[in-house]
Amino acid sequence: MRSSKSRSRNKNRNNRPSGGNIINRVFDSSGPDGKVRGTPQQIIEKYNQLHRDAFLSGDRVDAENFAQHAEHYTRMLAEAQREVDAKREEQEEQNRQRQAERDRERNERLKVQEAAANDPATMDQPAVDIPEQDSGLVETPEEKPKPQRARKPRPPRKPRPNPDEGDNPGGDSAPEAAE
Repeated sequence: MRSSKSRSRNKNRNNRPSGGNIINRVFDSSGPDGKVRGTPQQIIEKYNQLHRDAFLSGDRVDAENFAQHAEHYTRMLAEAQREVDAKREEQEEQNRQRQAERDRERNERLKVQEAAANDPATMDQPAVDIPEQDSGLVETPEEKPKPQRARKPRPPRKPRPNPDEGDNPGGDSAPEAAE
């Protein structure tokens, strides 16, 4: 059976970013003067500063070493920037192609709509009265329109007696509303 420590180590190891965007990634650089930590741009600036300090103090070997470290990170950063620019160009080209395709489809739809609007076969035709011809078919009762029957007008309704007035003019037997 495995211990819990080894399992937790495996979990952390699998979650580390691999490759990806190194422009903003933090690096630990083990240079001649100890560790330098930061993004590639920060590491370049730090090694350039150490190069200047070593050069001014007269230590040409350390100065060259710091310069080479700075150059290494400069190349890494330049390569990453080229990749980012290439991806951006590819995305922009894809966006231009999609936009061109949408424009073509829109133009085709407009042409079809204009053709349909100008087509004499689809235009509204004036109504022409055509006399009915005997088709030889027998009319059935379902086909005949039903004649409208005249209804007798209803007599007006009698007004309802008002409960407040009631049949009793005195209103003694009616319950009074509570206040």
